[in-house]
Amino acid sequence: MPVRKIISIDGMGGDHAPRIVVEGLEQFARTNVDFDFLLHGDEAALKPLIEKAPTAAPRITIRHTDKQVAMDAKPSQMLRQGKGTSMWNAIEAVKSGEAIAAVSAGNTGALMALSMFILRKVDGVHRPALVGSWPTHKGVCAMLDLGADIAADAAQLVEFAIMGAAFARAVHGVQNPRVALLNIGEEELKGHESIREGARLMRAANLPIDFRGFIEPDKIGKGDIDVIVTDGFTGNVALKTAEGIARMISDMLKDAFKSGPIAMLGALLVMPALKSFRTKMDPRNTNGGVFLGLNGVVVKSHGGTDNVGFAHAVHVAASMGGSNFRTEVEENLRRLAPVAAAVAPAQQPAK
Repeated sequence: MPVRKIISIDGMGGDHAPRIVVEGLEQFARTNVDFDFLLHGDEAALKPLIEKAPTAAPRITIRHTDKQVAMDAKPSQMLRQGKGTSMWNAIEAVKSGEAIAAVSAGNTGALMALSMFILRKVDGVHRPALVGSWPTHKGVCAMLDLGADIAADAAQLVEFAIMGAAFARAVHGVQNPRVALLNIGEEELKGHESIREGARLMRAANLPIDFRGFIEPDKIGKGDIDVIVTDGFTGNVALKTAEGIARMISDMLKDAFKSGPIAMLGALLVMPALKSFRTKMDPRNTNGGVFLGLNGVVVKSHGGTDNVGFAHAVHVAASMGGSNFRTEVEENLRRLAPVAAAVAPAQQPAK
């Protein structure tokens, strides 16, 4: 009998927990038979919900705690007071080796702080990065950093590229991901120094990565690049801008099709195409950001998602936890280290 894989779940994190958490596990369990779940949270609240999840129920083990992380809790406060919460315990199960990954829809800042504190960074990684999946014309791409930190120097951008390529292989199934740095132009002289130096370092390191240079923001949606690398400030701004534009387009389409009888008739005629478009752009189908660069897999689900979105976050955890992501990243970081060390003195200002 194969060894079953266990995913650790924060049952109390998110705007609609614990209901959508259990419903999400039920949806994931229906098509993924090889996984069991450690569900951390209030047993009295979880048990009635699990009874309504017949597929997942036999594979769920409840780890009771009556403590949880509030959605507005400060990360520094949780570092002092978070021990024993459902979020802390979910991450702790990854550290102990009991689970292959943890998933939470809870407070992002607290989850990042606790994950770093409990799991620590992988040797060779200066800063962790938050990676997410974006819909494109040809499928999906990965983008990082989306806000784990606000800045990144050249070496850190290359570390992000290494981790992003491994993520794209593990989660998106892309065998040879095309990687590019987000910039204001594709020319070699465009962008600030850390971006230009990051590109030079990528090429000098001779990594087994298909590096394509720079990509401009308006080219992201074409789908010609599988991994887009940037600093956390730029990535977070880009993410929120894209989300806002997507909502605006959706609202404008609804208003247009409700503007009169002819418009409503037109909406009926194009309904199949609209449903296909909505499915492709549905954020639930790309839900699940991963904190890369830690000694363990932690997946952040959107706090306001429903059961469909949470099930996808669990899918991301399953893909990451069952891959050779760590081995690939560590091997490429070893290749990068001597090159980055040689470049670093040249970056110091002359005395």
